[in-house]
Amino acid sequence: MKKIMKITFTILAVSFMILAIGGCQKFLDRKPLTATLDDLNQGGLEGQIYGLYSNLRNSAGFTSIPWLAMHDFRSDDSEKGSDPSDGAEWSAPFDHYAYVKDLWASNQYWDDHFSLINLANTAIQNADSLKLTDPASLINVAEAKFFRAYAYFDLVRSYGDVPKIDFRVYNAAQANIAKSPASAIYALIDADLQFAAANLPTVWGNQYPGRLTSGAAKTLQAKAYMFRGNWASALALSNQVISSGTYSLNSSYYGIFKDLGENCSESIFEIQAYVSANGSIDNGCIYATTQGVRASTASGWNLGWGWNTPTDSLVKAYETGDVRKGSTILFSGQSDDPSTGGYGRVLPNSTFDIVAGALPRKFWNKKIYADPAYRASTGHSDNPNWINKRILRYADVILMAAECNNELGNGATGLPLVNQIRSRASLPAITFTNQAQLRNAIKQERRVEFGVEGERFFDLVRWGDAISVLGPSGYTNRCRFYPIPQPAIDKSGGLLIQNPEW
Repeated sequence: MKKIMKITFTILAVSFMILAIGGCQKFLDRKPLTATLDDLNQGGLEGQIYGLYSNLRNSAGFTSIPWLAMHDFRSDDSEKGSDPSDGAEWSAPFDHYAYVKDLWASNQYWDDHFSLINLANTAIQNADSLKLTDPASLINVAEAKFFRAYAYFDLVRSYGDVPKIDFRVYNAAQANIAKSPASAIYALIDADLQFAAANLPTVWGNQYPGRLTSGAAKTLQAKAYMFRGNWASALALSNQVISSGTYSLNSSYYGIFKDLGENCSESIFEIQAYVSANGSIDNGCIYATTQGVRASTASGWNLGWGWNTPTDSLVKAYETGDVRKGSTILFSGQSDDPSTGGYGRVLPNSTFDIVAGALPRKFWNKKIYADPAYRASTGHSDNPNWINKRILRYADVILMAAECNNELGNGATGLPLVNQIRSRASLPAITFTNQAQLRNAIKQERRVEFGVEGERFFDLVRWGDAISVLGPSGYTNRCRFYPIPQPAIDKSGGLLIQNPEW
């Protein structure tokens, strides 16, 4: 099992606060460091960067229900879940597109993304003011710029035009600015990720598993290009990641999402989480807890909060024999299927009864299904918060390259890439007929490959398929962007203007 050491960074200076950061075996598993005045500059910057990783792990806007609502509930792959009366106010906005301008979910999502941007800006400004240009400092700045780009990519896809804050904020008034056009936000994302790709290492080795790499920057930028239909640029970056030889598909699909699959050969970036075997050290992430099967404690199935449950539509999307179905979905009243990552247990029936106390849900997210033995040892039976959140996977790079090739008229080149993904899923190879046929095949593969991983809604929007697929549930074209939270508009004193369609 994972091992851990607590890391404390003590930064000594009159104008600096003492900064203590807890670490885990992922990339923070290092011997304790103590900075002196001689190495204050680099030590202080490095401590700030570690704080960015921690902030990402602990922010609801990236790892809890607000993120799930914006990225998953709005798709046809999942719904709010939980008990109908639990968070009932979330269902209409995110399952049925009756967006609400002042709701905790969207307010928190907005605030947490700008909080990460603010922390990144502070680190970047500190490095600039101290004129830190040594290799280690450039890596730290590259990490900060990646995180800023990551936050802005979520914001620009979710809201469209948003305030462009690429400077350090010393007081709230400085952040009270008007929106910038989405094109300016994408320009910042591109510049940040180009810098990150040029200055981050290709690999970190065993010293820092889970730490950002140039491959992560290139993958995220390829996704940003894909969203704008810039096929050539997205293909060039995807090909660079593929040709680097750094990544490969994990041999089994379900293995990606097990404890041993964390930071595997397919992993490009994950939010790191850790809880020690006896539960005494907790550097956890609430991502899995929000979605675990929810039933009575007595039934042995009180595994989480029960949100973000797969839909009938997703279940029906899988071809016969696709191993990803049993690796993605737990079926109420059925075996958890050890052949696709289960532990030989039978789930309670979906019909509520007083003994099992199960919620009326037919399906559950299996990708965050925790090992019962580890749950028992930690004492976290209903809080499996040691599970990493997978953000960027190599399978995405392969399918992006396939899609770009096809859109550029090179479908025959994209076909073998699609078949790589299908082969891992135990499905037969497909043949190339024409661009439209392969385009539909790629859309299908993306859906079942990334089920309940937060990709589907944004894929439907960028393909122009959202109205036809989601329209029956209430989606209209203006729903591609969520309204800017009303509290943010109210605080701006008129500088921040609501999205014009809202």
